[in-house]
Amino acid sequence: MTRVLLIEDDPAVRKGVHLALRRRGHEVETAASGETGLLALDRFRPELVLLDLMLPGMSGLEVCRRIRETQQIPIIILSARGDDIDMVVGLEAGADDYVVKPAGGEVLQARMRAVLRRVVGESGAGVAADAPGAAAPPPRSAATTYGALTIDRAALLVTKNGHPLVLAPSELKLLLFLSDSPGQVFSRQQLLEQVWEHSFYGDVRLVDACVMRLRARIEDDSRAPTYVQTVRGFGYRFGPL
Repeated sequence: MTRVLLIEDDPAVRKGVHLALRRRGHEVETAASGETGLLALDRFRPELVLLDLMLPGMSGLEVCRRIRETQQIPIIILSARGDDIDMVVGLEAGADDYVVKPAGGEVLQARMRAVLRRVVGESGAGVAADAPGAAAPPPRSAATTYGALTIDRAALLVTKNGHPLVLAPSELKLLLFLSDSPGQVFSRQQLLEQVWEHSFYGDVRLVDACVMRLRARIEDDSRAPTYVQTVRGFGYRFGPL
């Protein structure tokens, strides 16, 4: 069961998504505006946020930005507006994924599972170590330092010059994946499939938006990146080499 905060102003959509998620065993809190959604965030302490873009008063984009200022909680934008500009702007604001309404319960469930695996997957969560037949988890190496950047895979922590960085789940998973194979070039499609776990047409924009946000957080100069480097015509790799 996952605690889900749904911020959606349309009563019909709010009710439909609420029922679909409750039927699948999730605990759901709903909010009809960005302001009430931010208040519910502190009180309800959700594990995932489903966020509409077109909200009265404070927009969904502003809500997304405010959450990202302090929290790593997964955010999936749920919007009826599926045109390129809205999708890219939503992703650049800090969302981890983008689902166009109307979306069935199975689609939401699948995308929620994928984004939540980005939070727990690297830490080995999900199977108890003492569960019958469970293999012992492989030993984790110590934190690794690359220049000013230190990546602790066991603790899922990233620091720069000793200061912790607040990374969105997709940013963290992308950094962990790339840094696990320094120097290896991955195409956008490979990253989409490995990090986001889906490969729908056009979704490679998820990769580019996430790379842009990640660079803004970890690079001294995002125009001349040291860590997440572009290989023109191929994709991305992790440096320094």
